[in-house]
Amino acid sequence: MTTTLDTTQVAGSRYATLTLTGVAAAAVASAATMTVAATGNAAGISLDMGGAPIPIAGFGVLTAGFSLLGLVIAVALARRARHPRRAFLRTTVVLTALSLVPDALADAAPATKALLMLTHLVAATIVVPAIARRLAS
Repeated sequence: MTTTLDTTQVAGSRYATLTLTGVAAAAVASAATMTVAATGNAAGISLDMGGAPIPIAGFGVLTAGFSLLGLVIAVALARRARHPRRAFLRTTVVLTALSLVPDALADAAPATKALLMLTHLVAATIVVPAIARRLAS
């Protein structure tokens, strides 16, 4: 008896694992950023930007959205890059750094800006390693 290996199934399961990991990391990061924002707000840091308050749920929604965008980038790199993990890490470091720029320029108090930046770093700390572990080096 011989067994054949369908490479489509192997590749599909690899992307399925990557996707499940990315979605789970996005959910954890969303909860974490909402917790950080709520904790900062409870400690007296305003969540007002440009005169309007940022809702706590907004942190989770944006974190989920951008985390899933990072997952899309990871899948594309897994398919096309010679070294997907390295390419993903380089890309996400640059994108994380760039994500801090609007916060630094925002019409908000310095403590609010710092809290916004912290939420970006918390999300990246959760999502990037989780996804990177699932990519080939």
